[in-house]
Amino acid sequence: MVFRTDATDAFLHIFEKNCEKIRAADGCISLELVQSIDDPCIFFTVSTWEDNAALDAYRNSDVFRSTWVATKALFDDKPVAWSTESKRLLGP
Repeated sequence: MVFRTDATDAFLHIFEKNCEKIRAADGCISLELVQSIDDPCIFFTVSTWEDNAALDAYRNSDVFRSTWVATKALFDDKPVAWSTESKRLLGP
């Protein structure tokens, strides 16, 4: 997520206020916030969910809706999201 320069503190406040609620959502295994070293206006949330159903349920929750409304007002660029899975590499 890319935020306006004047909005990073507001975003951090929103995240701190809601991170424990997100972590407490059914199926949330972990949640982390990371910030770009090169551009302090760029943040990533990295979350792990039991399955897609748990993630979808969170995306339909009041916690997500209220957090998203407040967060998207602070963006400086369109947000991008990916769903990924770990791959185990075999070999030496």
